[in-house]
Formats: sequence, C-alpha cells, structure tokens
Amino acid sequence: MRIRTTGVVAAFAMALALAGCGTSDEPAETSTDAAGGKLVIWADDKRAEALKPFAEKFGAENGVTVEVQAVSKDLQTNFVTASQQGAGPDVVVGAHDWIGNMVQNGAIDPVQLTAEQKAGFNETAIAATSYNGQLYGVPYAMENLALIRNTELAPEAPKTIEDLVATGKKLKADGKVSEILCLQVGDKGDAYHIYPFYTSGGGYLFGTGADGGYDPSDLGVGKPESVEAFSKIAKLGEKGEGALKRSISDTNSISTFAGGKCAFLISGPWATADAKKAEISYDISNIPGFADGEAARPFIGAQAFYVASKGANKALAQEFVTNYTTSTEVAVALYNAEARPPALTAALDQVKGADPDLAKFQAAGAEGDPLPAIPEMAAIWDPFGKAEAAIVGGADVKGAVDAAAKTIADQIK
Repeated sequence: MRIRTTGVVAAFAMALALAGCGTSDEPAETSTDAAGGKLVIWADDKRAEALKPFAEKFGAENGVTVEVQAVSKDLQTNFVTASQQGAGPDVVVGAHDWIGNMVQNGAIDPVQLTAEQKAGFNETAIAATSYNGQLYGVPYAMENLALIRNTELAPEAPKTIEDLVATGKKLKADGKVSEILCLQVGDKGDAYHIYPFYTSGGGYLFGTGADGGYDPSDLGVGKPESVEAFSKIAKLGEKGEGALKRSISDTNSISTFAGGKCAFLISGPWATADAKKAEISYDISNIPGFADGEAARPFIGAQAFYVASKGANKALAQEFVTNYTTSTEVAVALYNAEARPPALTAALDQVKGADPDLAKFQAAGAEGDPLPAIPEMAAIWDPFGKAEAAIVGGADVKGAVDAAAKTIADQIK
C-alpha cells in the first residue's frame, strides 16, 4: 500500500509548509504526541488532495499541525488494523457501509451534531451514517448508480431491460457498437453493480426488522427469490443474450462507453468525467427493470468523515469533523474533486445549477436501497460476486447461489 503525505500545516501562526511526498509499503505511523496538537487524516488520493488547503486553514486557525495522508489501497482494512495497533489516524474518510465493521472493531466514536446541523443534510445521508441509533459519521457526498446513455446511438431511454438489450443488439448487428451493455462484472463479479438487476428479479440481501433496519438473521441469498433473480440475470449472460460479460470489468466499462463502443453504461457520478472528456453526448436515467419484474433499485451510499476512537487527538478530531467538515466550502471542494452529489443541502444547491447531472442521478436513486452498514454485509461481497461471475459465464444457477449462500451464512455465524 502506498501512503503519500499531501499536506502539513505548521503550528502557532508559523508559515505554512507543505510536507514532501514519500511512499512506504505500510501505513505511516501516527504520532501519539497529543500535546503537540497534531491532527492526522487518512483519505483516498482524490479526497486527500481536495482536503489539503482546508487542512492548512484549519491548522492555521487552531494553532495545530495537520497532516493529510493519502492511502491509495485498502483504506478501511488498513485503518482498522492500524487502530488496533494504536498507530492509526485521528480522522478517516470513507464509505458509510464501513460503519458496522468499524464500530464492531471499536475503531470509531460517535459524532455529535446539533439538530440544526443535522437538518442541513440530506435525510438519507444522515440515516446512512447512523448505526444502532447513533450518528457515527458526518456525510459529505452521496452516490448511486444510474443508466448513462449515449444519446446519439440511443436517443430514447429504454423502459425495460429487454428494451435495452434489443436496442444494444441491433446497434451491435449494425456495426455501431461492440458491446450491448457496459456493466462491470469481471472475473470475480461485482455485487454493487449487479444489485439493481438482482432486485428487479425479486432478490434481496437481508430482510428488515420492525425498526426498518436490516436484519442479518434473514439472509435473502439462497432463498427461492434469489435463485429466480439470478435465473433472469443468467439469461443476459454469455450463453444467453450476451449483454453481461466477464470481459467487462472495473478497468474497461467506463472507457468502453467513453470510446463509443457501447450505447449503455451502468455506473455512478464518477463516470461522467470520462464521457465529457471524450465529448460523448449522454443522458442519465433510471436503471430499467425486467419487463415482468420489480423496479431496479440501486444501492444508495454516502461518503463521510469519521473520528478514530484510538486517535491521539480525539478532541481536535471531533472539532474538525463536527464543526469544520460541515461547511459548504469544504463540501463544494470535495464535489469539485469528484462530482458526487453533496450530502450538505446548501452545497448541493450551490453546484447543481452548473451540473444538471446531479439531479438526474438523485432521481435515478430516489427508490434505491440504503447500502447495508451492518457488519454482516462484509460477508456478502465476495461470495455474491463470485456467484454472479459464474452464472454470467454459464454455470448452474441454483448450484452457484446455494454455494454463495452457504459461504455467507457460515461467515455470518
């Protein structure tokens, strides 16, 4: 794993100084000298770069040193491990579905926002970053998948998956595209991206309890509904319509669309930059469902700031997360780093006029399902994805689903 220190702020009104770039194979050890007023923040590359000037400003205003460290790979895993070793940061930036695992491992503390502060955020984002009745993160962005369509190749949005496939097959037969659909599968599958089709087919991951939260004791994978959903997905696979292919992965799905080689891409806000750069004329709409199925429901996710429970300077971390990252200025800067809809309403209002895509992505996610933040969700990703890849490749549906269900159930126990 690579870590790059992207910014360091000198303390007590000294001139601001930037830290030099360095790399290592393991996370840089966080200083435990809390008396020195040092705040260490871990984020991925894009967020770290965007946070740099605000970290400098916060440091200068509070007379402290702030280091923003870019963790390029396995951020959640490395954070939890470092936390257990007492060598983690004070603040970490990441997805809301990390919460259950981080809380279970004692890696993060609840954050305290006033009622007025909470009211300034999208309600779904606040709900997503809450766990067991407590708020554990300050959300800054939301995200969901949608159908991104090349309007020169496909002027009309398809109403059903069958409509989409029919259009894609005709375009391919006419030599205008090489792929029916760009939806990343890869050799190991991709539970996140196939989930809308899975829900349209009638499948579910976890049932819900009386409080509306996910119930890990009700595992949907392995139930008849999941077999039926994957049977529908199988018909789109390599031995069926050829719309879903393992050769389409996270490394080429967006570039294939941006290259004009497929008319339809199922992806998130992060994909539009490549389409714009390639000058593709596109539109964004709901992911269609099966003609005889339910609505296709994408996952709704949030990105957030968390306070490390074992950080060296927890009071300073709480101040930064609750009273600084809640500013419109910071939220807009993070949006500019990567165009995901801001969770802060004032920030969304500020940027949406210049980016009509934001409202379209929100509309596409209006009926989506919150990405489960329970610890048991960690058991879903790999077995579910492998079952998907096998089924797309032509494997026996029930056998693949049953194997995934057993693996998941065994891990949850």
